[in-house]
Amino acid sequence: MKTALITGGNRGIGRAIAEGLMEDHRVVIGVRDLEAGKAAAREIGCEVITLDLMKPDSFEAALAPLGGVDVLVNNAGVLIDSNLIEDPEGFETTMQVMVHAPYHLIRLCTPHMAQQGWGRIVNLSSGWGAFAENLEGPGAYGLAKAALNALTHALPRDVPDGIKVNAMCPGWVATRMGGAAAPLTPEQGADTALWLARLPEDGPTGGFFRRRAPISW
Repeated sequence: MKTALITGGNRGIGRAIAEGLMEDHRVVIGVRDLEAGKAAAREIGCEVITLDLMKPDSFEAALAPLGGVDVLVNNAGVLIDSNLIEDPEGFETTMQVMVHAPYHLIRLCTPHMAQQGWGRIVNLSSGWGAFAENLEGPGAYGLAKAALNALTHALPRDVPDGIKVNAMCPGWVATRMGGAAAPLTPEQGADTALWLARLPEDGPTGGFFRRRAPISW
């Protein structure tokens, strides 16, 4: 059974992805708050590890007990509503959580994927990170998602054969970040990520998707 790691998997879209992968994966959620993570893991029926995306030096030790990750879903995110010029700390936090941490997790997970000759990496992005949609959103959110999109687009040239890397926009989802007025459920938002996590050998790589269809960068 393949091992799937979902960052920020204790709530919202991440939790829906974790629940959706349970039927045919060993699911591990990576969380900053271990107590909250343990409660969610009991309800989902999955495993949990402490994974603080602000502490990249801790990633290798956190992943070691898993024995390798076959499906990596970089889901965790932050939404800091502040002025880019006036809040450098907010900028650094946003870039760390949504660009640097995914990169380093990918770097650590790909050796095992290469050994298996198979791997799936799913980066939770947003239309706010698309130049085609004007890089909207508050603070550095859109900038970070644009950088994550660029990373997704570039990685296929350097990852070993058999590993597919894709980004997806879940749409406007009713989560703590999205707000109660959002029209989509977490399960609806998770659908494309679940599809990308299970792509067949002839599936796409280096793409950006919404509702299982390609969208513009």
